[in-house]
Amino acid sequence: MGQLIGKSGTLAGKKYELRSDKESSLGRSPDNTIVVDEQAVSRKHFVIQQTGDEYFITDYSRNGTYLNDQQIEPRQQYKLSDGDNIGICEFSFTFRSFEKQLFKSPELESSSKTAVLFDDALEGSPSTIMSKLDVLSDEGSVHFTATPQVKLDALMEIVRNLGKSVSLDQVLPQVLNSLFKIFLQADRGFIVLKNSSNELVPRWTKLRRDSSNETIRISRTIVNEAIDKQQAVLSKDAANDSRFDMAQSIADFRIRSVMCAPLINNEGEAIGVLQVDTNNQRNGFRQEDLEVLIAVATQAAIAIDNAQLHENALLQRELERDLKLAREVQKSFLPERCPTFPGYEFFDYYQPANHIGGDYFDYILLPDGRLAIVVADVVGHGVAAALLTGKLSAAVRFSLVSEALVSKALTELNGSLAPETFDGRFVTLVMVVIDPKTQEATVVNAGHMAPLVRHANGELSEIGESESGLPLMIDADYEYRQHVSQIAPGDTFVLFTDGITEAMDTNSQLYGIERLRERISYSNPQKLGREIVEDVKQFTGGRPATDDMCLVCFGRDEG
Repeated sequence: MGQLIGKSGTLAGKKYELRSDKESSLGRSPDNTIVVDEQAVSRKHFVIQQTGDEYFITDYSRNGTYLNDQQIEPRQQYKLSDGDNIGICEFSFTFRSFEKQLFKSPELESSSKTAVLFDDALEGSPSTIMSKLDVLSDEGSVHFTATPQVKLDALMEIVRNLGKSVSLDQVLPQVLNSLFKIFLQADRGFIVLKNSSNELVPRWTKLRRDSSNETIRISRTIVNEAIDKQQAVLSKDAANDSRFDMAQSIADFRIRSVMCAPLINNEGEAIGVLQVDTNNQRNGFRQEDLEVLIAVATQAAIAIDNAQLHENALLQRELERDLKLAREVQKSFLPERCPTFPGYEFFDYYQPANHIGGDYFDYILLPDGRLAIVVADVVGHGVAAALLTGKLSAAVRFSLVSEALVSKALTELNGSLAPETFDGRFVTLVMVVIDPKTQEATVVNAGHMAPLVRHANGELSEIGESESGLPLMIDADYEYRQHVSQIAPGDTFVLFTDGITEAMDTNSQLYGIERLRERISYSNPQKLGREIVEDVKQFTGGRPATDDMCLVCFGRDEG
């Protein structure tokens, strides 16, 4: 059995079981085994195929698949090993293969068998279990189970062992090892757990002896009964029990007696089952055995729940470390401080909705002495959007240095950002270039909100709106236009992203462009910027932001 465990991105901590009967695919399309609904992920990104006990991965994406940080060649198979790291876009997964460890038994004879759950009804062998399972009489049976003291000692050993265990790989074999000490007649024991998709998956199996390589087939008949009704099941003579009539797994392994108990977590939900059975016709399980199994299952469920919480906590800490690093990297793309530019004053504010965001701003001093102020918004937020802002930061600077005409620089910038590279994402951007010689502002706009200007006489206007063009990465051949206006003493420009105007209060009402316009009442950029930020915070009333926020104010000194 193979499994993918999310390590980073929004899928961190999630577990996905890989199919053994056919290939498992990951991609954006709902037809995939694992669906990742992100634009950067291809419709069918990669496929994992099981061949015998080995797993192979094949890349079918446009953005690439990385195996242990090395990009693999498209449409070529690569063998996976337990613990391999698979990376796509902003996501990474750990591949786990449980084939070799599924039957590990340090104290008893281990098995090389593979365990699978199957539906009796699908093989023409419907179960006759009715609404409730009764515990059968055990009169006349010869009993060879351990003494009560041995059972108590074994149960205490389970409690002690599980108290030290922090992972499922430790918890599961310890439970079964202890059960075989308690129930001396047990021939098989196994633990079935629900995966992240709520499917039942055999996670650990133990055999007292093994003389063949046949696959162990576990009937869903008993497992589903225990989980659905949260009742422990006991049958002294399973082969003749009408409740399990025709259940193929009973017949295949000549099972004479079965005990199955649900594993109930702290929230009262059945997360799996613990089952033991025996082939010995004379030494079936009894009612007191079932009570011990229930006690063991109770402790096991607590330990399993804690182990899963521990694993999730480790993944969460790893994710937080990755996000912290990503945020530090993204901060390096943004200005550390406002620029010093003769005759002008500046204010900026940036707050991502998550650890990292898709908004971007920059001040770029050009070789001829002009200053470019850039504000952009990458669609979406999170790691993928932040990666694009990093590329955008470098591309904007290169375009402005390479081309003096601002509109042409934006046109070349747009052409350099190939749409297929980021699979459907786009960028809105506005740029204002100040020429200190002429005191002119050249504005180019790629689908962004137009800059608001408070003039020295108190009037408010939007500039460059009629010349605004398409967002970047929509049409690689699009040609942008520019708007040129005079900057009078006391004029103040306000550039912002929609995280400001679309901030919501506790009643889900939007802050809105009109409220922003009303707050632009100062000519001093620092005072104006602080006023707007404080007003947005008061308006939202502490409600968490749903989008990144970016605000840049700058103005010419009145003197």
